[in-house]
Amino acid sequence: MKISVVSKKLWCVHKQLILLLTPLVFLPLLFALPEKEGRCLYVVLLMATYWCTEALPLAVTAMLPVCLFPTLGILPAKKVCPQYFIETNFLFLSGLVMASSIEEWGLHRRIALKVLTIVGVKPAWLILGMMMTSSFLSMWLSNTATTAMMLPIANAILESLFGDLETLKRKCKSPEDQDSSVINSQSSVKLHSLPSKPSEKQILSMDGSSDAMELTDLRTAEEIRSESQYQLKVWKGFLICIPYAASIGGTATLTGTAPNLILIGQLKSYFPDCDLINFGSWFAFALPLMLLFLFLGWLWISFLYGGLNTRLCFTKHDHRAQAEARAKALINEDYRKLGPINFAEGAISFFFILFAVLLFTRDPKFVTGWSVFFKKGYVSDAVTGVIIVSILFFFPSQKPSLRWWFDPKALNTPYVPLLSWKKAQDSVPWNIILLLGGGFAMAKACEESGLASWIGGHLQPLAEVPPAAAVMLITAFLACFTEFASNTATIIIFLPVIAELAIHVSVNPLYFMIPATVGCSYAFMLPVSTPPNSIAFASGHLMVKDMVRTGIVMNILGVLSVSLAMNTWGVTMFDLNSYPEWAHPINKTNVQLSSVQSLNATL
Repeated sequence: MKISVVSKKLWCVHKQLILLLTPLVFLPLLFALPEKEGRCLYVVLLMATYWCTEALPLAVTAMLPVCLFPTLGILPAKKVCPQYFIETNFLFLSGLVMASSIEEWGLHRRIALKVLTIVGVKPAWLILGMMMTSSFLSMWLSNTATTAMMLPIANAILESLFGDLETLKRKCKSPEDQDSSVINSQSSVKLHSLPSKPSEKQILSMDGSSDAMELTDLRTAEEIRSESQYQLKVWKGFLICIPYAASIGGTATLTGTAPNLILIGQLKSYFPDCDLINFGSWFAFALPLMLLFLFLGWLWISFLYGGLNTRLCFTKHDHRAQAEARAKALINEDYRKLGPINFAEGAISFFFILFAVLLFTRDPKFVTGWSVFFKKGYVSDAVTGVIIVSILFFFPSQKPSLRWWFDPKALNTPYVPLLSWKKAQDSVPWNIILLLGGGFAMAKACEESGLASWIGGHLQPLAEVPPAAAVMLITAFLACFTEFASNTATIIIFLPVIAELAIHVSVNPLYFMIPATVGCSYAFMLPVSTPPNSIAFASGHLMVKDMVRTGIVMNILGVLSVSLAMNTWGVTMFDLNSYPEWAHPINKTNVQLSSVQSLNATL
């Protein structure tokens, strides 16, 4: 057979080959390293390979510790299994349930349209409005859900501004290109918009499109082509800003993205006495960082895609102004169609605000929180979240009325709470919960087997690198690595190593672990980097080179922003200039463990 045929057949079964060959490739580790460390490293590398190649579904790979750690004598099952539903997972679950209730009653759509009515319709301001709304929603909803909800709204606004995309692309071509495209039209592939509700999009863009057709265009062909090329650039800027803003916004809250929860879980495993990171303290640190990066990202995207120009400061009466007026009318009309806020939306808004306020004020560190009214160490963020979301399952979605009890003619409609268990169950990504659990199980095994300490000892040469430079290197490395692998899997793999590195170079572990965690969410260059990127790319309107060109600068801006945050307000908030007492016990334990192992080896 030809080589090309063989290679195609191998590619068809490449996942199965990876699944079978990887355990054999790493088998020498079981004999080349100390017994327990070697076995643990074998499992870690096996899982890392499966996660990065997706030879198995991510959640299935995350369950391998249940099989491998007990059978290889690394950890007993009674220590492995509880890691899959620890306190951190309950916090994550409560955030998901709250998000599903917001989606159930359409509150997220009302918020999005309200922001867009405020910021205006000039391209740069609309990009800013899209980014602000996407980042805010992704603080509470999943990044993927936020992107999927915002992109149809963006497409409808863009069609009102610029008309049909296919027509716009034809206008961008020179006459010669148009002739060739007509000849090759039979082989052309039609681009489809994102999967969304067609009726919603048609309703949103119906009026604007009809108005656009009535306008008489007196410009020359070259002017029309130039204007169309500008409009196509703005269109791409709209689409690309939404997934980027969703990824940035998810870093602002602990429940916004999985790596933040991995950090909390592994801190509790490695450093049980560290109580510096909770919902309130993380929000106080990460929100300014998010706003800074969001602003820099807006400047870059607006500059790159034509949004920054004199029209931001001056009003001109031309075709663009007419299109902007249509878009403004479209947004206002769509917001008007939502009608006044109903009882269910008001109730969800109240519980959503209460949820955020109680989590923030429980123990924000810089002031005394309400947790002082309870026994110390008993009430956590998970307790707060579960209390609030439990109320959603019995609080009525219709305004209660005493008249109903005394009116025999009143309709006996069934009682409907704000959220049903079926809706919550359908909206919870159980695969992510298993992924979190697999990460916590891996961290526990690395700690108890001594693997983390062993790896940390071999990273001693990195002690020569200045800590501030190390922060930038760690953030940049993980931001690049997560372009090709799941951000959750990436932080699971590297966070134990980074913690041990900090201990061995006598640096506050948070100084390295926080930038690593945030950096895992800064994947902007490739469509496969994150689900939001994939959703935007699936629209067919973006090219890989668009994402690479935009994303590489976004990665640089992200690394610089994290470095600035860690060396300014982060130092003050978490006392990063000194080596903390809570990091000493594990350091001593690891040193003692290494000493005992060395003594046993000598004897």
